[in-house]
Amino acid sequence: MLEKVRENLDATADELINKTSWPTWDELQSSAIVTLVAALIIALIIFIVDTAFDNLFQAFYSFTK
Repeated sequence: MLEKVRENLDATADELINKTSWPTWDELQSSAIVTLVAALIIALIIFIVDTAFDNLFQAFYSFTK
């Protein structure tokens, strides 16, 4: 059993060291910026939709009182 665990760890280490292509610092920074901009845009869309539904339900509830 321990031999299988050892083989798995060796294979994992080999994969991470020899077969994985790691991004350069510039690629990492540009990917982080793209991710940040996308997250901000999605947050803005959710805020707008949430505000619109809030106003819609406020109007609906004011008619039902």
